[in-house]
Amino acid sequence: MKKVWIPVLLLLSAFLVFDRLMLPFYTSSGRETTVPDVKNMTYADASRLLQRNGLEAKKSYNFRYLPDVASDVVLDQVPAANSSVKPGRNVYLVLNRQEKPSYAMPELTGRPEGEARQVLARIGMIVDDVQFRAVATQDEDGRVLNQSVPPNVMVKTGTAVSIIVGKLEVEPEGMKRVVIPEVLGMSFDQAKSTLIQRGLTVGKITYEYSAILVPNTVISQKPSANSFAPAGQSIEMTVVTSERK
Repeated sequence: MKKVWIPVLLLLSAFLVFDRLMLPFYTSSGRETTVPDVKNMTYADASRLLQRNGLEAKKSYNFRYLPDVASDVVLDQVPAANSSVKPGRNVYLVLNRQEKPSYAMPELTGRPEGEARQVLARIGMIVDDVQFRAVATQDEDGRVLNQSVPPNVMVKTGTAVSIIVGKLEVEPEGMKRVVIPEVLGMSFDQAKSTLIQRGLTVGKITYEYSAILVPNTVISQKPSANSFAPAGQSIEMTVVTSERK
């Protein structure tokens, strides 16, 4: 009689194992759940919502630091909202970086303003101020002449940078501007000839006595050399004399 019950007990045991362990597995393997939209939630709230839907939250981080976004706010999610997935699936939540990354300040001098702005934007720098400086050549027009943070200095993303950009001066029609030559050390006649060749004129002449300098030598000029002046501008000079007044 006992031998009769042994197969029955084995069959019953096998049924219980299938009912308790295998059947739930086969049942759940065919089920799917919809991923909820957790973007813009805090990570804690998003994690709880996913858990209620049978999903697991996993942290991941954005490749770029965003200065105006809190570090616990979900920026994006993978899989996307409303996707159908198996229960227990990991959902990766993209968060902002907690630490501001550091970068070497790039060389901006000589770059066009637009290109310099793009370079700074790629590393999260902020163009705080742009000033313009008059330039005389087309090559410098619209290009960065100076930057507030020197190249290769390590700075945090979000750092404010000021730049100075060249701006070509537009001359009124009919008005030509020339560079004033340096005539210091020349004789008065040489200085006069040089100024006339540049389209300038001789202005007020002041004589100054000196016992050691060569008479008739130019020792001062106004305006100064290498500045711009309209054609026909008069140049004042101080010339050495050997005669006492």
